[in-house]
Amino acid sequence: MTPTTPGTRSKADLDLADTLGHELVRLVRLVNRAKSQVSKQGPDGIERAAYAILFCLIHVGPQRTSKLAEFLHSEISTISRQSSSLVQHGLVERLADPEDGRACLLAPTAEGHRVFEENRKQRNQWLAEVLSDWSDDDRKTLNSLFHRLNDDLEKTSPQFADPASASKAKGA
Repeated sequence: MTPTTPGTRSKADLDLADTLGHELVRLVRLVNRAKSQVSKQGPDGIERAAYAILFCLIHVGPQRTSKLAEFLHSEISTISRQSSSLVQHGLVERLADPEDGRACLLAPTAEGHRVFEENRKQRNQWLAEVLSDWSDDDRKTLNSLFHRLNDDLEKTSPQFADPASASKAKGA
């Protein structure tokens, strides 16, 4: 395979990327459809969007609101509102930040872990049903390729072909 620099991809590479882009947009649309079919509030009366905070806290550990906003690409005010709801429902607690006593960390409670696991079980049941006709090898390959794609997406930011295009797109 010959190394290429950004902007010098072959037509075949770009055609494959276009097909993948189409399928990713379709995937996001279908996931959003599935989310909208489930009520906007979860079984515990929590906004579905707030579960992203709980997911992050369980997987990354206690965090400041500002760090959660960065992780979730959201506004601090949105994270504050949603985390307050999680605190009120007993799913998240505020702890003193050991590095700065003036700040607080958000951390999942035992109830937060229970609710998270219940939601995870429901999601897994749905996905198992979706993939029930797939072979074990196909399911393992899908998991492996999604993992690889996510790793590569995390380490590569989208960039415009030239800075002038980026400036024009921002001003448009």
